[in-house]
Amino acid sequence: MAAEGRQQARMLRPGNAGSNDAADHVVVLAAALAQLPRVGYRKLMVRIDGAGATHALVGHLEALNTAIRRVVYTVGWTITSADEGAIAKLPEAAWTVALGQDGQSTPGYEVAELTDVNTRSGWPKGLRLIVRRCHPSRRQAKKLTDFERSTGWVYSIIATNIGFKGLKGVRGSHTAQFLDVLHRHHAVVEDRVRCNKAMGLRNLPSQSWQVNAAWILAANLAADLDAWTRLLGCAGEAELEGAEPASIRAKLYSIGARLTRHARTRTLRLAATWPWSQAFAACWQRLAALPDPAT
Repeated sequence: MAAEGRQQARMLRPGNAGSNDAADHVVVLAAALAQLPRVGYRKLMVRIDGAGATHALVGHLEALNTAIRRVVYTVGWTITSADEGAIAKLPEAAWTVALGQDGQSTPGYEVAELTDVNTRSGWPKGLRLIVRRCHPSRRQAKKLTDFERSTGWVYSIIATNIGFKGLKGVRGSHTAQFLDVLHRHHAVVEDRVRCNKAMGLRNLPSQSWQVNAAWILAANLAADLDAWTRLLGCAGEAELEGAEPASIRAKLYSIGARLTRHARTRTLRLAATWPWSQAFAACWQRLAALPDPAT
């Protein structure tokens, strides 16, 4: 589970573990929440991909809401024939062009409110369903259902407990367009998965469960150190604050330098010809100026 590139929690599972294991989701979520500072624990947002729409997990997310803590969530929804029947009932006027992360319209992608049309029972009261459709890509065309082939669209649904009043203080947050954009921003996790593989996860698996457990912990520490270095030390450095692991290794972590000692003083001498020497020095100074977390 990731937040802004930081790895809140990871869980090592057997290779035959299913993706819709609600018990595993609950364990990882609890481990992630345990790391959050209490000052920011009263308002939480949880986003989970297509494996998230299980009764047990949604029920757990609902149970996290208390008198002093508000938890909102968006989860992917596995589409069934009942959902397709509900989608078929939507009038064409119900569909609205979807928005991109920049707030601009994205022709060819449309969203609609499915909440009052889909009447599947057993889910929490107030749960909203937002359906999205687009023309299938060549890869998606191989996995279309009969309903999707007949309509010429491929569909996806998200479920959320963000009501029709939206998020307090956020204009337009009640709309299907906003909720669609909010949930799809979760796709940044895929970028972090790719980066974390470059941080060591690519070396998994080993033949030993103990070695795998130790290696995933080491990779998690490496990902956290990299994320915090970029967030706290490289802010404002366009080439470094969002750099991929291979890039930041070459530009910052493997910088040409020499550590010298004289009169009981150690001096790090940077290569004058290294293009990122100043960026390294600025990063070092920012990190050195941070308060001691133990005080």
